[in-house]
Amino acid sequence: MSFLSFFKSGQQASSRLLLGLLVLVFLASCSSLKRPEPKEVTLSAKRVAVSKAWSASLAPMNAYLTPYSNASTLVLASESGKVQALSIDSGKPLWSIDLKTPLVAGVGGNGEHFAVLSQDNRLIVFTSKGELYRLPLLAQGLTTPLIAGERVFVLLADRSVVAYDLAKGIKLWSQQRAGDPLILNQKGVLLAVHDTLIGGFSGRLVGLNPNNGSTKFETPIAVPRGVNDLERLVDLVAPVYRFGDVVCVRAFQAQVGCVNAVKGNLLWTRSANGDLGLAGNADALIGVESNGVVLAWARSSGERLWDSDRLKYRRLSAPLVTDKGLVVADTLGNVFVMDLKDGSVVQQLSLSEGDVVGSPIAFAKGFVVVTKKGWVQSYVFD
Repeated sequence: MSFLSFFKSGQQASSRLLLGLLVLVFLASCSSLKRPEPKEVTLSAKRVAVSKAWSASLAPMNAYLTPYSNASTLVLASESGKVQALSIDSGKPLWSIDLKTPLVAGVGGNGEHFAVLSQDNRLIVFTSKGELYRLPLLAQGLTTPLIAGERVFVLLADRSVVAYDLAKGIKLWSQQRAGDPLILNQKGVLLAVHDTLIGGFSGRLVGLNPNNGSTKFETPIAVPRGVNDLERLVDLVAPVYRFGDVVCVRAFQAQVGCVNAVKGNLLWTRSANGDLGLAGNADALIGVESNGVVLAWARSSGERLWDSDRLKYRRLSAPLVTDKGLVVADTLGNVFVMDLKDGSVVQQLSLSEGDVVGSPIAFAKGFVVVTKKGWVQSYVFD
């Protein structure tokens, strides 16, 4: 169950307190519901061979400190402010710096510059040689900062997006959107598609001009419904899946859908009851439901391809799609590889530590998983 925060401009303190109590009651009731025991997993005859490649033990992380990765490098940040870069192929340390402040979200990057958010509401930008600057923010942020087009973009919990010049740290513009009084205490949607900045605001995917913050389009994925603020909560959640001009997203426990991020038109939506983002390939879009059922839709049309209850009642990570299959982890310390054609389990692996941060991370030969305790494990497909 995702945790919730609330922000409402101009709202009285008593109203904020009431909303906070509602959130606490909601969370308490959810945590008191005992999840049924997951059933034992039976591997399909279509086995996929996977072996451990390398491992590393780093400082503890939180759910919002998802690593940055590219073809050669994995950059990880700990809650305490230590940043470590590793070779994604070998696990060899490449460089490290200590920002000497507790961190809450990141790591965003472009391969040379990197950005994180601190617990005292500051944007910190750095390179492998050290810190460049840190800037105060007007609200908390949990979404990974985006570095694109010589700018740094930050999505904050007051439903604002702020843009800074990457080289100098000068504030260029800010754009605040109206929304529901509650907001998910979870990573939101922020990415670039060609010359458009894409952000998630409530249940809407919004395209912004990265030069000035003006709105290009606003496309609803899910419409708030219900009699109270909790029932109307429909924030978009990370990770998103992009295929060319198309961006596919999940609205928290409501819908999944795909949008043409150049034209701004909605391609399709389907009902889905999950709280984590999506993965996919040219043919399929994959999502994990809150009860551990894994669903696959046709990326182009939204037609249901298959659903798998083989991991039902497990608390699963966001998925990763590779050429060899779908990879997902659970909080019990297991990593599963599933067949992309029918959702059968073709391999099960055991981690020394559970609770994976974000989703598994792909690289050329396989994938990497990172746990909240700082354990990094690399696997290769044989």
